[in-house]
Amino acid sequence: MAMTQTKPRLVGLNHVALEVADIEEALHFYGSIFSFDLRGSHKDDTGRVVMAFIDMGDQFIALSRGRHQKPDRDRHFGLVVDDRRQVRALAEKAGAKLLDGKFLDFLDPWGNRIEVVEYGDLQFTKSPSVLHAMGLHLPKTEKAQKELHDKGMG
Repeated sequence: MAMTQTKPRLVGLNHVALEVADIEEALHFYGSIFSFDLRGSHKDDTGRVVMAFIDMGDQFIALSRGRHQKPDRDRHFGLVVDDRRQVRALAEKAGAKLLDGKFLDFLDPWGNRIEVVEYGDLQFTKSPSVLHAMGLHLPKTEKAQKELHDKGMG
């Protein structure tokens, strides 16, 4: 009898880690654009903050002190927001470099490329309990509902 080899199934992202030159500057930058809670931070032996964690319900962004690579061109990740109407203006005001294209992409001051998408437009779904804990009630567009339904998830 042959054994079937199974591989682990991708379920989602727990966090994304971004390298930044200064944690306090990064928290100020991202706090100028987005509303968030700080999940926690780590300090080194001298008391300097070397990591901070921006809470996103059941996920988080880890900000790590020290930039060791060149700015990104195509590599990016998408941040999901409840309402993206103000993001472009807030990002520009915060000093982000807005990128041309059909999406809302920008570079933070350390060269990390961020794409901003709206929750209602995507298949991405938080559980009702996580949304409730975050104080959010976010409907999906008909297109997103159809995409979820077509995958047997709606």
